[in-house]
Amino acid sequence: MERFVQGEEQAFSELFRRHAPRLEGALRRMVGSAAGDVLQTTFLSIVRARGRYQRGAPFRPWLYTVAINAARDHLRRHRREEPHPTDKLPDRPAEPAPLPDPGLSRTVEAALAQLPGNQREAIVLHRFEGFSFKEIAKLLGVTETAVKVRAHRGYERLRTLLASQREPG
Repeated sequence: MERFVQGEEQAFSELFRRHAPRLEGALRRMVGSAAGDVLQTTFLSIVRARGRYQRGAPFRPWLYTVAINAARDHLRRHRREEPHPTDKLPDRPAEPAPLPDPGLSRTVEAALAQLPGNQREAIVLHRFEGFSFKEIAKLLGVTETAVKVRAHRGYERLRTLLASQREPG
């Protein structure tokens, strides 16, 4: 990011190549099939805000803050539309430890889509993107305790949703 801030245009391509695939996976879990649009909005925002980037600051947390804000804006504008995370799932999952069964992965994605946005954000950032609760709190501008509560409630709701899918009938 330092090179891009200094005006080296090729550095932006490198940033995009390095971060876009994984970020798109996280966004897909947050906004479903609109992930590509939100990804473009995110990187457009980065181009526009590059002058406000604090030199020496870690880029990834800043990138995810911009992406979360773009996702929230999208969800606000499209509040009545339900996310459909199983539409156009990426060929290879973005999470560090992929689920062994593709059917199970789709089931988890569908269950994630049913969570309230703040719980889904906490789980996606923690479980799939590997951020600590402290880092997530900083990204979201809330306390670490609030993030832990959101994640706990989200994991509990996921367990309930997934258990109900396994029950026959």
